Amino acid sequence: MLVAGNWKMNTVLDTATELASEVVQRVGQEQDVRVAVCPPFVFLESVAAILKGSRVHLGAQNMFYEDAGAYTGEVSAPMLTSVGCTYVILGHSERRQYFCETDESVHRKVVQALRHRLVPIVCVGETLEERERGEALTVVQRQVYGALQHIELETPDALVVAYEPVWAIGTGHTATPEQAQHMHAAIRSWLAELWGEGIAREVHILYGGSVKPDNAASLFVRPDIDGGLIGGASLKADAFAAIVEAARAQVLRKRV
Repeated sequence: MLVAGNWKMNTVLDTATELASEVVQRVGQEQDVRVAVCPPFVFLESVAAILKGSRVHLGAQNMFYEDAGAYTGEVSAPMLTSVGCTYVILGHSERRQYFCETDESVHRKVVQALRHRLVPIVCVGETLEERERGEALTVVQRQVYGALQHIELETPDALVVAYEPVWAIGTGHTATPEQAQHMHAAIRSWLAELWGEGIAREVHILYGGSVKPDNAASLFVRPDIDGGLIGGASLKADAFAAIVEAARAQVLRKRV
């Protein structure tokens, strides 16, 4: 199980460091669930200092697909690794919607992240209109193949996929556990076509979209949901810790 918090364009320095400290206090020694936080770029180094010595990993919210150059305003993989990032979120629907990112650009970023030993959290998901037209599976399949085809994955823990239905992000609406499981199972089957059943079985596929403490357990109990990419709830340490605990309970249940 993996639970990653996407802070998006929220917090200022004081609140970012306070939030990171509270997360470390609550889940900093968690051993059964992998935990990560993804603050805004400008706070990565400050948050990294707070996470040091804990089991909470650092992630970024985006990156460019070149190492360096005349790309004003962009951030590279070497920059991220130099401040201690383990993860990087790529292809989030908000990047696609507001900044015109495409499957092709996401693919280039995934290749770059893997080259620098960053674990990409590759986001896929359909809009409400696409789901209502019956195109959800087609859209998500296109995004999965667009981002991941022609990539050699050495180990299943080198990459994460996050299914985030666009209509559920920040809206308070959540895909039902059945809807989420159906899409996660489909994604796993497409990963198997790319890399074989063995790797596909072990790749973490996260659900994202208004995950909260009161619905996390009903999602995480599903066989193909391996944790969550958490937005709004990750900005409150107690809510985030409760979601991590829901994931931990599922891990322990599977061990019995």
